[in-house]
Amino acid sequence: MKLRVCHLAAAVLFGLCSCSRPAPTVTHAAETPKAEPPKLAREIRVTGTVEAVHSTKVVVPQLFGQYNRMTLTKIIANGSQVKEGDLIATFDATQQIDNARDAQAKYEDLGHQVDQKKAQNHADSEKRIADLRQAEADLAKAEIEIQKGVALSEIDRQKAAERASIAKVHVESLKKSIAAHDRSDAAGLRILELQRDRQKIMLERTKGNVEKLQVHSTISGMIALQNLYRQNSMAKPQEGDQFYRGQPIASIFDPTEMLVRCQVGEPDGASLVAGTTATVYFDAYPDVALPATFEFASPVASSAFGSPIKTFTAVFKLAKTDKHLMPDLSAAVVIHPASGESK
Repeated sequence: MKLRVCHLAAAVLFGLCSCSRPAPTVTHAAETPKAEPPKLAREIRVTGTVEAVHSTKVVVPQLFGQYNRMTLTKIIANGSQVKEGDLIATFDATQQIDNARDAQAKYEDLGHQVDQKKAQNHADSEKRIADLRQAEADLAKAEIEIQKGVALSEIDRQKAAERASIAKVHVESLKKSIAAHDRSDAAGLRILELQRDRQKIMLERTKGNVEKLQVHSTISGMIALQNLYRQNSMAKPQEGDQFYRGQPIASIFDPTEMLVRCQVGEPDGASLVAGTTATVYFDAYPDVALPATFEFASPVASSAFGSPIKTFTAVFKLAKTDKHLMPDLSAAVVIHPASGESK
């Protein structure tokens, strides 16, 4: 019984102590503002193709005459650096040299014919002039006989008159024939001269064909040989290949100035303003990244047939160059709009 009373007293005492305990003070930690995520700059990604600012094509020469194919005898190595006027390729000129030799021989022969015709015309003209002078002398002699008058008999006077009439007709006929012969000789000489001049043009053209078969560079830059279809495969042109005239065999480009031509979507056109920069990456060389600046864009957007998406052409000029750059390389262009367009 005493033990129950003790336990009850202890429980009451513990309850009283717990009720009188002061309430703990609760301290709240200061709330810190959450950090806003950084605003990412807006970028526009497009694809394009590398081009050279200054470039030209090297084609098989256009020759005068009927020539189906020309054989390549020499060509410069791919990737070579050339200057303006350097020899790029040479084609077989055997047929053209033979033609030039034949044309030279015909031209010289016609030149001799012209000289001979001039001499012959001069000799014929002198002979006709001598005949005319003789006829005029006969006419003057007959007129002197007529002037004798009464000193001659009637028959001699009539004979003298007849001789004078015949001499006068002869002189007039000679004058007309001389003029006709002169025109005829001049026409014959002119025909030979035209044939000679035409042959001279032919000679110049054949000589021009020989010169054209040596193809020289028109600008300074780097050589890039074209890929050609040969024997069911694509290959570079080499000595012994036959080509048709006008067929491209190489290109020359200036590697110091390159640009990228790309297609930009119409909604992104407002971002392309003067001073817009971009970074260009190349699919063939992932480690190469070059800065570029916006040059110009086409004012007209177009779309493929049946597609509602319109694009326009934009050109970015590379601010730096790299030894790996070649025309027709595919590139990825990351456009960095101006600050006002990044929102």
